[in-house]
Amino acid sequence: MKKTITVIIVIAVIIIGVMVAGPFYAIEEGEQAVIVRMGRLVDVITEAGLHVRIPFIDEVIRYPKRIMAWDGEQTSIPTKEKQYIWVDITARWRIADPKKFYESIATIDAAYSKLGEVIDSEVKTVTAENYFRESVRNSNIIMERAGAVDTFGIGEEIDPSLIQSSIQPDTSYEPIEKGRRRLAAEILDRSRRMVPEYGIELIDVVTRQIRYSDELTPSVYARMIKERNQIAQAIRSEGEGRKAALLGRMDNERMTIRSAAYNRSEAIRGAADAEASRIYADAYNRDRGFFDFWRAVESYRTTLPKFDKTLSTDMEYFRYLYSSR
Repeated sequence: MKKTITVIIVIAVIIIGVMVAGPFYAIEEGEQAVIVRMGRLVDVITEAGLHVRIPFIDEVIRYPKRIMAWDGEQTSIPTKEKQYIWVDITARWRIADPKKFYESIATIDAAYSKLGEVIDSEVKTVTAENYFRESVRNSNIIMERAGAVDTFGIGEEIDPSLIQSSIQPDTSYEPIEKGRRRLAAEILDRSRRMVPEYGIELIDVVTRQIRYSDELTPSVYARMIKERNQIAQAIRSEGEGRKAALLGRMDNERMTIRSAAYNRSEAIRGAADAEASRIYADAYNRDRGFFDFWRAVESYRTTLPKFDKTLSTDMEYFRYLYSSR
């Protein structure tokens, strides 16, 4: 009896231990796992759900199923003509084959390190095999628009074509054959050939930033300053031309206005003189003696204040002042 109880207790303890160890496990959405039994991979789980394992023997190693990002560090790389540039690369990847991934790398941290080795190596190789212009430019549009005016900040009233001829095009640009995007695609193709053996799928490689080295920065800024100075000088020239045109038009309008005003004033003055002559003639015809007297008085009022002295008054002019009449 005691022996039976002991067996029952032992069985119960084993069952409880098995239950505590957890024979069931769940794989969440966005996860995948490999089952390792005594150091040997025995199964790969890629579907979400509830699964069974052997407690104390099977180990469940989970890996993300989603797309992950790899960010490289800026690296100074020489181009084909030995000009150094700083290149910053980013990439997206995922675990495509959990079995190969576990057997070759095993951990996510190791995968990031391996991606860094592969991608950085290809970035250096591709950059060193191509000229500087291939890395920093993506098309030949800068040559097609040579001498064109950047309309940013010029204003709507200025036609860029009017000042385009004043800008000296920079002929130092050389045509590109590949461009930045094709170099990134080449890096991706080369890197993809290296990573399938690790169970990794490389989705894309993107050039996040390309920065000039400290030796190249002054020359780049000097070229930008030269271009902007040409545009500024062209705009100033256009403004001076417009100023001269406006001043000329203003002078013409002023002369036209003055001429019209003079003609009108002369016409008014002529009409007034004619009217005055008519009035004078009418007054003279009505009373000639009074008209002569009035004209003489008006003349005295105008001329006498200007005389300093009068030597004789025995003149016809003073007949209304000193005559006995």
